[in-house]
Amino acid sequence: VAQCTAAGIRVIMITGDHPQTAEAVARELGLLKGGRVVTGAELEAMSEEEFAQQVEAIQVYARVSPAHKLRVVTAWQKRGHIAAMTGDGVNDAPALKKADIGIAMGITGTDVTREAAAMTLTDDNFASIVAAVEEGRGIFGNIKKYLMYLLSSNVGEIGLMAGAALTGLPLPLSAVQILYVNLATDGFPALALAVDPPAPDIMRWKPRNPRVGIFTKPVVALMAVGGIWSALVNLGLFTWALQSGRSTSEAMTMTFVSLVVIQFFKAYNFRSDRQSVLVRPLANHWLNLAVVTGLMMLAVVVHLPFLQEPFGTYSLTAGDWAIVVAVAFSVVPVLEVAKVLLRRYALADES
Repeated sequence: VAQCTAAGIRVIMITGDHPQTAEAVARELGLLKGGRVVTGAELEAMSEEEFAQQVEAIQVYARVSPAHKLRVVTAWQKRGHIAAMTGDGVNDAPALKKADIGIAMGITGTDVTREAAAMTLTDDNFASIVAAVEEGRGIFGNIKKYLMYLLSSNVGEIGLMAGAALTGLPLPLSAVQILYVNLATDGFPALALAVDPPAPDIMRWKPRNPRVGIFTKPVVALMAVGGIWSALVNLGLFTWALQSGRSTSEAMTMTFVSLVVIQFFKAYNFRSDRQSVLVRPLANHWLNLAVVTGLMMLAVVVHLPFLQEPFGTYSLTAGDWAIVVAVAFSVVPVLEVAKVLLRRYALADES
């Protein structure tokens, strides 16, 4: 119950027990903090308008029948809330069907109730509902991380190629290199983000508006910043490498390596759209493994002679590697500043 309160979920008790018993249990659970206890008889005496006005002040319903559950769900929905209702009896089925999320008891629940519900508790334990909410938030968050990373990476690649074409430069990547970038960065790192461990404070976040999709303004802005910065710095690196007297093959290799490494850095940044990359930076062991494996494969492609011809790569010196890593790392502070600004924007927008 305390976790639900912290997560912005309000718990309402509906019972057929005596009001005094219900009140005692509710106080013990910490439910009656300014809320009221209403009996079924009092509920019957209320008009629909009166009940709609008072429903948010009622915390406990005692001596009520299953039919009253339907009225409670309807009143909360009319107030614009998302309502979940639990039940086990045949008479609970209409309320469970009406609720946004009907939750049936798997042990004591009837077949009719389980058919009407959207979710069934196999252990009939309220804590399982809370665990399901946490799991759902984690899954939604990981889908968002996965899409943010992939789309931002693609924006960076498209921007790099388009920028070179518009400025009259040679193409900074060959077709094989582009395919390798997609394989190395859009493969295992993206999959690792899909199983990223949830944030420790995920059950202290406000409920997400179900009418708002994944691509909110802050999310789109963060993707755009990461993608545009990647395109600009890699295009700048390619231009500088050509002007410094390096061959086209070496300039292309430096840009190729930088593009891969910058996307590895972005994978860590996009583990959260609100928290700093410094918060548990290595908590995703699958991502760590994917990045280490990707860097090893990249070094092999760049330095093994029999792979240099098909991939169009050139052996880089230690100095070249230092320049490439420094350029790629620049995306980290840029995205960190963007997160800070977007958090302030979001807070100002909410207020």
